[in-house]
Amino acid sequence: MRSNGFGRRVVEAGGRELVPVDQPFEGVVHLPDSRARTEHKERVRNILLTRIDSAAVSRLPRPALRAEIAKLVHEIATSERLHLNEIEENAFATELTDDLIGLGPLEPLLDDEDVTDILVNGPYDVFVERLGKLEKTAARFRDVQHVVNVAQRIAAAVGRRIDEASPLVDARLADGSRVNIVLGPLVLNGGTISIRKFPKYSLTLEDMVRSANLSPAMARFLEVAARIRANVLICGGSGSGKTTLLNAVSRGIDNRERIITIEDAVELRLQQPHVVQMETRAPNIEGVGAVPQRELVRNALRMRPDRIIIGEVRGPEAFDMLQAMNTGHDGSMSTVHANSPRDALYRFENMVMMANLNLPLGAIRMQIGSAVHLVVHTERMRDGIRRVQKIAEVGGVGGDAISLRDLFTFEYRGERRDGTIEGVFEPSRMRPDMALRAQQFGLERQLLDALGVAA
Repeated sequence: MRSNGFGRRVVEAGGRELVPVDQPFEGVVHLPDSRARTEHKERVRNILLTRIDSAAVSRLPRPALRAEIAKLVHEIATSERLHLNEIEENAFATELTDDLIGLGPLEPLLDDEDVTDILVNGPYDVFVERLGKLEKTAARFRDVQHVVNVAQRIAAAVGRRIDEASPLVDARLADGSRVNIVLGPLVLNGGTISIRKFPKYSLTLEDMVRSANLSPAMARFLEVAARIRANVLICGGSGSGKTTLLNAVSRGIDNRERIITIEDAVELRLQQPHVVQMETRAPNIEGVGAVPQRELVRNALRMRPDRIIIGEVRGPEAFDMLQAMNTGHDGSMSTVHANSPRDALYRFENMVMMANLNLPLGAIRMQIGSAVHLVVHTERMRDGIRRVQKIAEVGGVGGDAISLRDLFTFEYRGERRDGTIEGVFEPSRMRPDMALRAQQFGLERQLLDALGVAA
């Protein structure tokens, strides 16, 4: 027999150590806590924390750890004559386990596959986006310090520090979910944590058709666009599904191509065998060591890429990406925050000018007009469904503006009684300039069929 780090002994049978593993408690039961119950739980928590070994906690798998904590909770409650029933003890054991090795009250939300965003506004207000709509949850932190503790655990896992001196952090969870943390004094509620969950499975264009995100014809068109190496810019607001759509469209890329992806936090899940994923680096505590997207884009050009995919273009790296598109790296893709295809091109112009102020605006527009082939606009509508609003083809420069022609448009038709928006995805039935490009790949017929255009 020997100590297991929890103030108890582990029984050995036949020379083999047995780690007690109870059946894990499914879910957390939220009981209306009286002041006495809250005090009892805090007393159990304080005693338990003095009896466990942090090194042992890190070694045990989660089910075994929860089983050990459940037994300790029962022992402490019994010895201290505290009034906690079996359901409360089980729920409390799960809560303590989440606090020790997880993200506390956020753990059940991270496990919920219907939740896409978790938004912590201080210790007592936790919201989620579930199935496209925001709702408040019953999850609560004990106090502001509890929020800070969870925030510091997230930051420490990626080698960062967050406190009053450094109150802003972008990080990534072990499953790839993206996290932004803001602490006081920058926020008045004590601390804000925003988590964009990393999906376990990447959606395909077929999945998106079934979810009414776009039409079958639009899916076929975008698949052909990827195969013929069109340069694609996907635009929309925050949470509109830009990255999800980029992931789905990228499935049309040939498996024989070498793809370089560049992101602030890796979210793309490309299925091709030859993918190099690059991620920016924030400055360290001393404010040095940052590696921005622009530097990664420049470096990617030296890595013999067939395609360069930027998760989101938001600054001077737009200039380097534009050069890549214009120098033989067709098939490049990216996303940008914008409210329409026209706005996306204006933003692209401005970002290019951030990198090279001496370049005339007319020259920038000429380069964008010849480099970008498609702009796809996606939007999360008020019924919670993300829909591709427009697919527009860039047709060069006419006068003082870049020419755009709509190939597909979502036409609003009304609203059902359940609040779902009704509408149709309408093709323009116009022959696009891309048809010539598709002809070179032997895919002209497929492209025109998707648009409903006769040969």
